[in-house]
Amino acid sequence: MLRRLLLAVPMLIGVSIVVFFLLRLVPGDPADAVLGTNATPALEAKVRHDLGLNEPIWVQYGKWVAGILHGNLGHDYISSQAITDMLRQRLPVTIELAVLALLIAVIGGVTLGVLAAVRQGGIIDSFARGMSVLGTSIPDFGFGLVLILGFALTLQIFPTSGYVPLTQDFGQNLRSLILPALALSAGFGAVLIRITRGAMLDVLDEDFIRFGRAVGMSEWRVITRHTLRNASIPVVTVIGLQVGGVLGATVVVEQVFALPGIGALAVDSVLNRDYPVVQATILVLAVMYVIASLAADVLSTVLNPKLRKAVA
Repeated sequence: MLRRLLLAVPMLIGVSIVVFFLLRLVPGDPADAVLGTNATPALEAKVRHDLGLNEPIWVQYGKWVAGILHGNLGHDYISSQAITDMLRQRLPVTIELAVLALLIAVIGGVTLGVLAAVRQGGIIDSFARGMSVLGTSIPDFGFGLVLILGFALTLQIFPTSGYVPLTQDFGQNLRSLILPALALSAGFGAVLIRITRGAMLDVLDEDFIRFGRAVGMSEWRVITRHTLRNASIPVVTVIGLQVGGVLGATVVVEQVFALPGIGALAVDSVLNRDYPVVQATILVLAVMYVIASLAADVLSTVLNPKLRKAVA
């Protein structure tokens, strides 16, 4: 675990460098976004000086990194609000959405994958493979629009947009997040169906599974205790790898459903050339991905003791 954490440090440094310098290539001037219609050459020059945009780019990067090391992510160019306060308000929305989407994808994808493998060639298998193809074919925002049309506008079961905090009303909070979570989980769940089905079929062909059945072991025990456990190792690995895709997709899904998360904050900040906010949100998403990948690695070693020797 310590080695994984140490390897994450250069990765995060690389992310910070790429994000910082690529943002400077975005057309437009942050001073124009700050001043709006009041922009004049003199005012633009003053704003650029106040924001430190006249300094060499490597000096700007050094100051930004130094601020991060001291727990200061900077301030919003437009409102001058501390970015840490902005993230504290919006991060719970994104985390709740991502966790709910992951739960739906893992429970639904793994369950369908297991049933498809156990009933290979049957109706459930055909349905699972069809859902897998459908989930990987339709983008998250397209699936979200279909859900809004069907369940929000036509059936009026869920709201079309908006967010109700968990501390305010649990039921309304769940209703406001269920459609975005379903849209976000579609592609991830489709991948899990394919991976789980393939891994289960590989294990079901092993000799120890046939031996367990031959000695009279119940089918439920064969599937849950022996087959699923051995097949779960590649599934857990894929889950860890797909977390980054889920976090990245929140940017689009939050826009479709008007959720006040950090994904929507990143999009608004890009449009306003608000460099510090974009840098901070992407860095936070990268840290979340590193944590999820580390958790997946640890869980893999728990499921497969051979990996502990390999790591050692």
